[in-house]
Amino acid sequence: MTTHVTIIGAGLGGLTLARVLHVHGIPATVYEAEPSPTARSQGGMLDIHDYNGQLALKAADLMEEFRGLILEGRQAMRVLDSDGTVLFDKADDGTGGRPEVQRGELRQILLDSLPAGTVRWGHKVSDTRALGDGRHEVTFADGSTVVTSLLVGADGAWSRVRPLLSSATPEYTGHSVVETYLFEADTRHPAAAKTVGGGALMVPAQGKEIFAHRETGDTLHTYVGLARPLDWFAAIDFTDAAAARALIAQEFDDWAPELTSLITDGDTAPVLRHHYALPNGHRWDRVPGVTLVGDAAHLTAPNGEGANLAMLDGAELGDTLAAHPDDIEAALTEYEQAMFPRTAETAAEGAELLEALLSENAPQRLVDMFTGHDQTR
Repeated sequence: MTTHVTIIGAGLGGLTLARVLHVHGIPATVYEAEPSPTARSQGGMLDIHDYNGQLALKAADLMEEFRGLILEGRQAMRVLDSDGTVLFDKADDGTGGRPEVQRGELRQILLDSLPAGTVRWGHKVSDTRALGDGRHEVTFADGSTVVTSLLVGADGAWSRVRPLLSSATPEYTGHSVVETYLFEADTRHPAAAKTVGGGALMVPAQGKEIFAHRETGDTLHTYVGLARPLDWFAAIDFTDAAAARALIAQEFDDWAPELTSLITDGDTAPVLRHHYALPNGHRWDRVPGVTLVGDAAHLTAPNGEGANLAMLDGAELGDTLAAHPDDIEAALTEYEQAMFPRTAETAAEGAELLEALLSENAPQRLVDMFTGHDQTR
């Protein structure tokens, strides 16, 4: 295959695609809106699963590098009730298939695996249009353009490539998360550190939850979830960190103090993230010369699978393009026909999980899921 692949977006999906193409000797260029790889925080930890994310890393020939990133012990998991009662506590015995790594470090090994100049930073897409015969023109914010015979949108929830294929747009799920961090937790926040333990903590309740992860060192990353309308969050001034923290904590005022301290004792300003999703089962008719990977194709509410699926999308698309060097359309068709049902199933499972987490008997339903006795299925 000699067609140069144009990839929009240097997230995990786009970079995995670029890497797998490079392994197969296929040239690609990735255009990224951010000005540099360090322009913003790359988020917290990811559990990379042996049935999708790790398969992608194997296709990218990066498993050795990946193993060097694994944070030992972080697969430990505990579920608490809102009064602090431990309902489920599983230690990390090293046999789990979902090891944890820092998202930014994972992205960096992908970047480091690509030839210099593969990623073009500071290229924010302003428009895309079809030129016919499978060719597309991409226009960037600075007025420059590129024409390509194979365009891949790896540009996330608000993809500028998606409109070439689909009129679907993400809609608010009714659920948002507020993030904060506690640093040097073992010494400065010992009660919270003890409660979280060595891995992940989950405290679900009707309409709200507190999740926390122990990241590198003794940093705790807290995710406070609330099922509230957009207007409710809009009434909070997040530029006033202390006031915002207090208002969010107020929603948990009858919870155990070692849990609410994960909100009130935050060492960083709270960051609000609304959750959006594309329609379950989102798909499109085949359009010559263009396709999507990751959230651009199948955005869902966070369910632990998004990054893994994006990487698997990238790897499988790269492999199918290499397998059909003289027939791009055959490759894109094969990729999409496998991707659509896989991601629809995952989206349905994620919606079920979110419903369970926010239900009246959320703690027990979550424990049942972990112990294999979920009677709701």
